[in-house]
Amino acid sequence: MTAQAKRENVGSPDRAEFHVIIPARLASTRLPGKMLADVEGRPLILHTLHRARSSAARSIHVATDDEQIAAAVSRAGGDAVLTAPEHSSGTDRLVEAVTTLNFDDDAIIVNLQGDEPRMPTPCIEQVARLLQHQPSAQIATLWARIDCEKEWRDPNVVKLLSDHSGRALYFSRAAMPFARSGPWPAGAARRHVGLYAYRVGALKDWPVLAASPLELLESLEQLRALQAGWWIATEEAIESIPAGIDTLDDLEQFRQALSSRGL
Repeated sequence: MTAQAKRENVGSPDRAEFHVIIPARLASTRLPGKMLADVEGRPLILHTLHRARSSAARSIHVATDDEQIAAAVSRAGGDAVLTAPEHSSGTDRLVEAVTTLNFDDDAIIVNLQGDEPRMPTPCIEQVARLLQHQPSAQIATLWARIDCEKEWRDPNVVKLLSDHSGRALYFSRAAMPFARSGPWPAGAARRHVGLYAYRVGALKDWPVLAASPLELLESLEQLRALQAGWWIATEEAIESIPAGIDTLDDLEQFRQALSSRGL
């Protein structure tokens, strides 16, 4: 199905049943405390919560290790789940959250990062629907086309390859697929979008997956799942997905965008 056809399908009755969990920690390497940074009179985490609420999710929870974040969410009428502070990734935080919330193993969880308040609502629903339609898959995620060689060569941009059915073959920071001769592969290069949907049963199995040399080599935790033989379903995002809020410049641009729109 083309991206245009998928976009038209968003309004159809074929909707997935899913829950959203938003991992949010106060510590951040590049922008400490960003979840509570003020944006138009509200902390950043509430803008992401608002975006999640625009989706068809059955429930939305913020999974956090910080009482201040939990309190801000609660004051806004949201639901927060306190998790241990030592988790090394958002996935690990999700594992604790789904156990605390006692979701059924076949439930679908969309992992929306707390610093992605501009994530398009149709993409949140798309990744859940993709997993629902692939009963053999444990995880689903999205990708976007790379339209410039600089981005293709950038190790901070994660690339992915998939088979004809959309099943992920590999994720890498390297420029791939690599062109042995001729120009860079403009029509085949894909940027991984870090929006995931998981089956709860898969999340519960996550802590016991064998350590992955590829995960450590590339610093990409999804390679742990691939090397364990898990099925990661992938699909082209039906809308352009803006970058998350990682730096002060990103935060200021988001503030200016909301101010210019009168939001």
